[in-house]
Amino acid sequence: MTRAFPPMQTISTGLVVAIVGFFSSFPIVLQGLDAMGASPEEAASGLMTAAIAMGLAAIALSLRYKLPISVAWSTPGVALLAVSATPVEGFSGAIGAFLCAGALTVVAGLWKPLGRLAAAIPTTLAQAMLAGVLMPLCILPFKAAVEIPWQALPVILTWFIAGRFNRLFAVPAAVIAAAIIVILNAGDTTIMPERLIAAPIWAMPTFSLASAIGIGMPLFIVTMATQNIPGIAVMRSFGFTPVPGKLFSAVGGASLLSAPFGAPATCLAAITAAMCSNQDSHPDPALRYWSAIMGGVFYCLFGVFAVAITGFAAHADPLLMGTLAGVALIGVLANAIHAALEVVAEREAAILTFAITASGITVFGLGAAVWGLLAGGIAYLVTNWLR
Repeated sequence: MTRAFPPMQTISTGLVVAIVGFFSSFPIVLQGLDAMGASPEEAASGLMTAAIAMGLAAIALSLRYKLPISVAWSTPGVALLAVSATPVEGFSGAIGAFLCAGALTVVAGLWKPLGRLAAAIPTTLAQAMLAGVLMPLCILPFKAAVEIPWQALPVILTWFIAGRFNRLFAVPAAVIAAAIIVILNAGDTTIMPERLIAAPIWAMPTFSLASAIGIGMPLFIVTMATQNIPGIAVMRSFGFTPVPGKLFSAVGGASLLSAPFGAPATCLAAITAAMCSNQDSHPDPALRYWSAIMGGVFYCLFGVFAVAITGFAAHADPLLMGTLAGVALIGVLANAIHAALEVVAEREAAILTFAITASGITVFGLGAAVWGLLAGGIAYLVTNWLR
């Protein structure tokens, strides 16, 4: 029999999940949308829609399957966008690429060969590509420490010290430190936005082969390899039995619906999935799905006020926002490098993927992530063939 009201423990868990999920990575979302050519209004719409989309998806899927299905925006995906070249078509071209990635995710869930193909990409290469994407972003805090030391260093130190006590709250603590710095630097300038709530903005997509291959395909691959597939694995590790195909198609469908409003990609969560699935969520495994539901409710609330968050962030020095994004990704970078180099026989192919991706090159309109994965894949196949 289904409970009419969530247990109190799952409400508090859901709130923590939403705080960690939203405030640990919203600066990266804004960086990614800005790199894709979004205006401040379009970036606010994208952040708002992404938060609401993942909140509604978590609520609907958790209620439907009675499983702790935590949903997120693709943090590795928006990090990829942040280091990618702006499409020739501008933000409308990026919207088209978002739709392509969402469609591929739906197809991967419905058509098993594509799902198997995505899962067949060697983990070492996928993680090496992710590490190459993250490297330029993780360097930013230390560049900022030289150029704006009185702003960047307090944020870095806050992140480091808070992380010694609780890693989950290290980045939210850094966000608070950055907010205080913005307020102190504002002086008499009003930094509160004119509106706390705004309507999402529809953007007509533009489709091109270059954007689909250069942005859409890498966004699909990195999201599947580092979010969707690990998200399923996390739930299974706690004894739950999700059906991957249905969940992939569901989050892909959420991406298709939210992309025209600027949201890059909706996907299954991994870190917050563990928070919802373990015994701290609730002693009774059958009731843990309420934590994911409540997390979704709080995501929606944060999304409603995304325009105020974006307006406040607009008063920050770009290097300060880069510092926040960088410290938020350092842990992800460390895990990606470890996973990329874990298999000795595949290290050369992984390093090749990493180096080319981190170079930031663009050839024939295709970004470094595509060329890195292609070169690493060829090296991987040749090495295994020779062996």
